[in-house]
Amino acid sequence: MKKIRFLFLGMVLILAGCHTAGRSLHPFKAPAYSTAKPWRGDRFANDKKSFQFVIIADRTGGNRPGVFEQTIHKINRLQPEFVLSAGDYIEGKTEDDSLLAAQWDDFFDALEPLQMPFFCLPGNHDISNPFMQQAYIDRMGMTYYHFVYGNVLFLCLNTEDPPATHISEAQIQYMEKALQDNQKVSWTMVLLHKPMWKYKDSAGYEKIEALLAGRPHTVIAAHEHRYQKETRRGIDHYVLATTGGSSALRGAAFGELDHIVWVSMTENGPLLANLAVEGIYGDNFRDQAP
Repeated sequence: MKKIRFLFLGMVLILAGCHTAGRSLHPFKAPAYSTAKPWRGDRFANDKKSFQFVIIADRTGGNRPGVFEQTIHKINRLQPEFVLSAGDYIEGKTEDDSLLAAQWDDFFDALEPLQMPFFCLPGNHDISNPFMQQAYIDRMGMTYYHFVYGNVLFLCLNTEDPPATHISEAQIQYMEKALQDNQKVSWTMVLLHKPMWKYKDSAGYEKIEALLAGRPHTVIAAHEHRYQKETRRGIDHYVLATTGGSSALRGAAFGELDHIVWVSMTENGPLLANLAVEGIYGDNFRDQAP
């Protein structure tokens, strides 16, 4: 049953497009006031072209049990339209079939309560050798892909396309076609596990950058377990911290905390808000642990 969630990826993408096109908004109605009125502003943030989604960071690379599971339940409270991730779901680094299966089962069990689509891409812990790469493909179908939601193109890259820290020519050609086929989108979101732009040998990423030149886009990576933001060639690049992965947890000033990213896609691009997992409470926070 857990495998079905990912086998139906194509169906999810089709339904996602239908959901955006058919979304019904709630018009505002109030009595007519001849003079003053008890509110300020009349522009509601409910543009039918806008939508909200969540991005999570690394679960593993020194998993701290319970953090990811807690986060899934808290995301359900927020009800984004879908959830993206930037890899590292299991500890990996094994060629033992039973151990690997147990690790994936543990991840799928943790993910099971999520109430909306979850889009994967592999991290180095998920496909650390050829055996694990094939196991990933058996479960997920592919290691890189794209989709369109609303009027936004999402490119989900594989930075372990082997060897490690590498983007293959086949993947570059795939992304080139995805970009050519979707030239009229308003924005492009690029997700990858390793922040390849920071490496001395970008091993194929420079070709991805060239394909994106002149196109409004945002780049989001993970892997380093420490939050960072930089502007590179006029484009915002982010590296996420953790959602359960190893961390000294020294706090926001050090970029070290468990968090999710709440993204509001607007006509002018994405607005990002980082939410600390410990700061998301249910409806009776006096009686609940964070």
